[in-house]
Amino acid sequence: MARHPFPANPLITLKNITLRRGAKVLLDGASVTLNPGEKVGLVGRNGAGKSSLFALLTGVLHEDGGEFSFPAQWRLGQVAQDMPETDQCATDFVVDGDVTLLAAQQEVTAAEATDDYDRMAHAYMALQDAGAHDAPARAQALILGLGFKTTELTNPVNSFSGGWRMRLQLARALMCPSDLLLLDEPTNHLDLDALVWLESWLKKYEGTMLVISHDREFLDAVSTVTLHIDAAKLTRYGGNYSKFEDMRAEKMEQQQAAFSKQQEKIAHLQKFIDRFKAKASKAKQAQSRVKALDRMEKIAPLLSEADFTFEFKEPANLPNPMLSMTAVDFGYPAPADAPAGTPPTVIVKHVSKSVLAGQRIGILGANGQGKSTVVKTIARDLAPILGEITEGKGLNIGYFAQQELDVLRPDETPLEHMIHLVKDLTAAGKIAGQPTREQDLRSFLGTFNFSGDMVKQAVGSMSGGEKARLVLCMIVWQRPNLLLMDEPTNHLDLATREALAMALNEFEGTLMLVSHDRALLRSVCDEFWLVSRGGIEPFDGDLDDYQRYLLDEAKRQREAIRDASNAAAKAERQAQAAAAAAPKVKPKPAPTGSLKRKLADIEARMATLQAEGSQLEGHLCQNPPPADFASQGKRLKEVNEEIQTLEEQWLVVSEQIESVAG
Repeated sequence: MARHPFPANPLITLKNITLRRGAKVLLDGASVTLNPGEKVGLVGRNGAGKSSLFALLTGVLHEDGGEFSFPAQWRLGQVAQDMPETDQCATDFVVDGDVTLLAAQQEVTAAEATDDYDRMAHAYMALQDAGAHDAPARAQALILGLGFKTTELTNPVNSFSGGWRMRLQLARALMCPSDLLLLDEPTNHLDLDALVWLESWLKKYEGTMLVISHDREFLDAVSTVTLHIDAAKLTRYGGNYSKFEDMRAEKMEQQQAAFSKQQEKIAHLQKFIDRFKAKASKAKQAQSRVKALDRMEKIAPLLSEADFTFEFKEPANLPNPMLSMTAVDFGYPAPADAPAGTPPTVIVKHVSKSVLAGQRIGILGANGQGKSTVVKTIARDLAPILGEITEGKGLNIGYFAQQELDVLRPDETPLEHMIHLVKDLTAAGKIAGQPTREQDLRSFLGTFNFSGDMVKQAVGSMSGGEKARLVLCMIVWQRPNLLLMDEPTNHLDLATREALAMALNEFEGTLMLVSHDRALLRSVCDEFWLVSRGGIEPFDGDLDDYQRYLLDEAKRQREAIRDASNAAAKAERQAQAAAAAAPKVKPKPAPTGSLKRKLADIEARMATLQAEGSQLEGHLCQNPPPADFASQGKRLKEVNEEIQTLEEQWLVVSEQIESVAG
């Protein structure tokens, strides 16, 4: 075994690698070379060893045989898998992901505690090289790109839910300068708008990247090489995931043809041996054919991956319309501990629509616009704030919620979940003729790959994909006529996603789907609804049009924030000019006057500091004496820190102005 850096033209090289986890051999004589700057999609069945290969690259695991070469000078970026628990604000948390900047800041602090001007000079230069002056702005661009609101930039990390905290972990990984970026299922906690932004960011990433994902369109967009783990081997394919599928299908077809041809030859040789081995006159020829068989390098038979398929049973009835919404407001009631009279939070207003039998609706909308709120309300998890939802007679809803896996009982088995489901539906009078004996339930679980001992395995010990299959199993058993699916693919591998798409295409009821999986949306939805700016409208276009809409919408929001800031500053300047022109007239102050003056003061101070910062940077670039370099570097650090504080104040005051303006 050898682990050593390549001295020049750094590559990642695995040569005849053996890698084990316990008794399981994940890689056996596997070899591959990855070049600098390549964008690699790592694919393979669940349990094939994808995450273990990442662990080898990070040094968490070590090869059990073979040679592994990794450039020693490369910086590694990856998403931490732990859930962050800190009161640190979101922006500072992401800034600290830049380990180069963090180290430079620590060196500045240490240098300032000494009288070593040379050390201080080098420390301040390293701090500038690490991008200290714009680090908060870079971090906030990442945070906003991943779907957070401007009002959340200074919120404590602990105030966010688990999924949003994992987005902050992703932002930290992107913040960190890296030569090799490892991303393990980065899209799991993202909405489609954040996913489109992430794709755009990764396309511009200049280092080498390996990404594990079960989203085929994401892989197609960001990868140029596909690395397939199969049968403990690594096979490299030039091209993205779709190209890989085409090339692998061709390779499998060729292998099957070669295997069949070889089997015919073996059968012919064996027939000759069996016929003539007892005849003295033919013994020599028979023996030569035995040797030919022994020397023959056997082609392995084609072992295709086990397919997983399921289907939705025909609904017992199909009401039409399924449901009707009349002037419905969607949102959340006031919290129980809120003061009396606190109004509910309304997110989507005045919706009047019908959902018809057989419709297949994809629900689109940027993060925070209310997609899940609408689905929760139709699913009866939330009551409408206003208006009325009229359900068709016999409506039977199957609901896959984003957090559905969290409501499974970890101590219970799949069989116990099914038994509870039968009891609940029986009590509600909703059993539609399905077999309910324990053996029937076991058999049904078997169709979802819960067979043998798995039916009695505690759900808490199962993977996310297995839990998602159990939720699907329970929904299918209920024979729904309206399917409400909110991000059902988050924990599903590619094979199960394909099975879900096939099942949904055969489903005879009505489907309403929220998903960031564009391949699924394209394959099962006939029409789209757009939840945007407090309403729901039909979206006239395809998913490519929608991606352009998302990018345009993000640009519009950035420009709106900038224009609002410029307009406020202009209004303040005009007010000051008017006051100067008529000093004896005391105008009646506008409600936002003091806030606008405060905003203008902040902007003026920021402009002064930015000018000073630029001047200091110019001086530092001229390599002044160490004592001057140290003093100017220290002042530049103070300037950047004050600018960061003022930027946070600017956000707070801007939000106050917007709040007062209504």
